[in-house]
Amino acid sequence: MDKFMKRAVELAIENVDNGGQPFGAVLVKDNTIIAEGVNELHQKHDVSGHAELLAIRRAQDQLQTNSLSGFTMYASGEPCPMCFAAMHFVGIDDVYYCLSVEDAGEVGLGKSKAIYEDLKKERSARSLAIKHMPLGEEDTNPMTLWKDRSTKS
Repeated sequence: MDKFMKRAVELAIENVDNGGQPFGAVLVKDNTIIAEGVNELHQKHDVSGHAELLAIRRAQDQLQTNSLSGFTMYASGEPCPMCFAAMHFVGIDDVYYCLSVEDAGEVGLGKSKAIYEDLKKERSARSLAIKHMPLGEEDTNPMTLWKDRSTKS
């Protein structure tokens, strides 16, 4: 097993020993570990406290950047849709995982698979109802406001 994946799995095992879920992540650039994370849901009561997201937050804070282009994520478990999206947003180049969402489902951690399946459906058929409420004509459009201000700077 690759040394970075081995570390992600070690973190996952340590997290289970500490009462958490079996997820660890290691963020690497130029063959160096920049940040690590484990699921902290059991400690922080924060649904976004996933191993990958915490590693991303720590790297961004340490490096004071919004881009992690050139970085590689090693995760003990296949990233959930939330982590997958965050990795896209921040520009991570490669992601490696050890255990699949199917493996997680077999031990009672099956939400990721269900969400991935839900995302394949048309908006109207998804299990979480998301309803569009357009701006009124008299309302300020925050996206237009942002565009106008960002092109001036």
